[in-house]
Amino acid sequence: MSTSPKKVVLWSKTGCHFCGEVKAFLTSRNQPFENIEVEGNDVLRDVLEAKYGIRHVPVIEVGGEGKYEALLEPDLEKLAALLEQPDEAAAV
Repeated sequence: MSTSPKKVVLWSKTGCHFCGEVKAFLTSRNQPFENIEVEGNDVLRDVLEAKYGIRHVPVIEVGGEGKYEALLEPDLEKLAALLEQPDEAAAV
């Protein structure tokens, strides 16, 4: 049942309480993740707006095998479910 590890990208900013919760959750599960710091970088917020129609963080992108899904709110239960899904993940 072992699958390749999911790639996780976290869009966050320093001082964001919810961002810190997501980081702690991922760390507690030994889940590697890439953190994209948006603080002071409006271009990155522009990217979020273009991709998802929002400028707020956290945004969590989970993927593998060329397919990525995004959580636009810090829902740790949904995040856990995404991390545990096989690569043919359902849309969130």
